[in-house]
Amino acid sequence: MRAQQMPPVPLDGIRVLDFSQNLAGPFAGQILGDLGADVIKVEPPGGDPARQWGPPFVGGQSTLFQVVNRNKRSVILDLKEEGDRDRARQLAAEADVVIQALRHGAADRLGIGYERVKADNPSVIYVSVTAYGHEGPLRDAPGYDPLMQARSGLMSVTGDAGGTPARVGTSIVDLGTGTWTAIAVMAALMERQRTGSGCHVTTSLLDTSLAWMSYHLTGYLATGIVPEPMGSSIGMIAPYQAFPCTDGSVMIAAGNDDIFRRLCGALGLALSDHPDYVDNASRVAHSARLAELIGARTRKHSVRALLELLGDHRVPAAPIHTVASALDDPQTAATGMIRPCNHPDIDGYVDVPMPVRWDGRRAALRRFPPTAGEHQGDLFRGNETLWPRRR
Repeated sequence: MRAQQMPPVPLDGIRVLDFSQNLAGPFAGQILGDLGADVIKVEPPGGDPARQWGPPFVGGQSTLFQVVNRNKRSVILDLKEEGDRDRARQLAAEADVVIQALRHGAADRLGIGYERVKADNPSVIYVSVTAYGHEGPLRDAPGYDPLMQARSGLMSVTGDAGGTPARVGTSIVDLGTGTWTAIAVMAALMERQRTGSGCHVTTSLLDTSLAWMSYHLTGYLATGIVPEPMGSSIGMIAPYQAFPCTDGSVMIAAGNDDIFRRLCGALGLALSDHPDYVDNASRVAHSARLAELIGARTRKHSVRALLELLGDHRVPAAPIHTVASALDDPQTAATGMIRPCNHPDIDGYVDVPMPVRWDGRRAALRRFPPTAGEHQGDLFRGNETLWPRRR
C-alpha cells in the first residue's frame, strides 16, 4: 500500500529495524521514516497492542497507532520462537539502526540485545528506548507516559491553582522521547559516517519528563520554593495568562515592557509607569492584583472584539480553541499541517505531517500506516530473508 511518491529525502538508503510498540519508539521510527529511511516494523502475533487503543479508530486502527506508524513496512515475528528469532537477527544484521523498547534484559533473553546484534553488525546504531534508563532501583519497572508525568513533578505544576494535579492533555513524554530518540539516532549516524563506528543509544521516558521540567527544577534548586500549578499563567512572566471575555477567554502574552505598555494603552489602563508594574519582576511580584485589573477590562469585550483590539495595538494574543475550533482556524488551514490523503481503503483519511519544512516542502507520506504483517511477503520467502544486503 503506497502513497504518492516524492523525491528522495535525507535518510534515503538508511535501514531501520523497529521492534518497539506503543508510542515512544514507534514515533522515533516514524520520524526516521518521514526522513526517507526504510523502516521495518516488527510486530508480535496479533500486532502492536497500540492498534487497539481506542476508540476512536480510523480504518479499524487506533488513532494513537495511526499517528506514529506511517512510512513503515510491517512484519509479524514471534520472538519466543527460534525460527522467528533467527529471522529477526538476519534483519538486524543488515540494518543501519535497530530500535527496541523492551523491559531491561528482555532484548537479551530474546536474542536481539545489543551485544548479540553488534557481534553480527559492528557498525549498527542500536537504540534502547527505556522507561527509567539502565540504572537505578526502577530500571526493571514498566513505565508509561502518565507515570512519568507524575514521578517527574510535571503533573504537580499542571492544572489550576489549588486543584488536583493534572496530566498534560497529550502524550507529551512518549512523543518527546520519540523525538529525542530520532535526534540521537541522526547524530549517531553522522558520527558513524565520520568514524565508521556504531554505538548504543539510550533514551528514557523519565529523562524526557525531567527535561521538560528543567526550569522548574533549576528554579527550585536556586530558591527552595516548590513550584505549584498556576492554571494558564507562568510564574516568571506577567501578564502572561488567559483573561475572561463575555463569551470565552483570550490568552495574552505581554512578554516585555514594551508589550505591557501597548496592552495598557489598548485597555485604557494607566499602569505602565506605576512602581508595582514598571518592569517584569515588579509585575510578577504583584501578578494577582495585576490580573484583576486587566481582567476587569477584558470582561467588557467579546473574544473577537478583544483579539481585534489587541491586534491593533500589536499585543500578542490568541483565542483558547477547542480541537474543533482549532481546525476551523484559517491559520491552521494555512499551515498545511492537516493533510487530506487519498487512502485506498479509508475515506476522508487525514495525515498530520512532521512540523518542519525544507525549502518549503514537508516530508512526504510515502506509505500509509501498515496493517499488521502487511509486508511479510516483501521481506520473507520460506526461510529466505529478502532485505538486500548492504555489503
